[in-house]
Amino acid sequence: MGGGDIRTDAGTLPPLARRAAAEGVATALLLAAVVRSGIMGERLSDSAGLALLANSLATGAALVALILAFGPVSGAHMNPAVTLVEAVRGRLSWREAAAYVPCQVAGAFAGVAAAHAMFGLAVFAASPKARADGALVFSEVVATFGLVLTVLLVVRSRPAAAPWAVAAYVTGAYWFTSSTSFANPAVTAARSFTPTFAGIRPADAPAFVGAQLAGAACALAAFRLIAGREAPR
Repeated sequence: MGGGDIRTDAGTLPPLARRAAAEGVATALLLAAVVRSGIMGERLSDSAGLALLANSLATGAALVALILAFGPVSGAHMNPAVTLVEAVRGRLSWREAAAYVPCQVAGAFAGVAAAHAMFGLAVFAASPKARADGALVFSEVVATFGLVLTVLLVVRSRPAAAPWAVAAYVTGAYWFTSSTSFANPAVTAARSFTPTFAGIRPADAPAFVGAQLAGAACALAAFRLIAGREAPR
């Protein structure tokens, strides 16, 4: 995923700008799927379990499509934790990471706004949903550890299977983690501004983000233990 030559022809974005824009659009679509399916699941069912099932299946299905569509363009990280790990590994330059992360965050907020607009809700509203329990924070360490390790190992051995493996992990992690597996700092920040099924209280978001970064660091350490150190690209 090199930076490539900067193009200056009229109407053509530089390669890095195209990839960063792809990250923003993909993340926006992911958040729209997460938030919108949560709203729909809650409105169509009186059961929290059925709402979570709808939310998890819609998110997993969207992830397959988004990774298949955007993977060839930007890698379809849609997640600052994944982007930062790739930069630490030397598979992505820090310049590229600095372009990706803001686009991922901006895209996440755009996706929340789009989901709200589809249901006639306020563009943004702080979530009242408390997720401050220590067990939930630890759950985010585990959720992100598993997600990032899955990405690293599958991309290394069977890259064509990555969309299905990542989607399967995320769908399962909705159910086996007490936090329902946010596992993504951009997702966490944006979901703090939706007062819906998918939300998290803004005051609780920083602990989740810290846990996610810790989980990603642990995943990188585990990957290097299992797979050995790799030469930078």
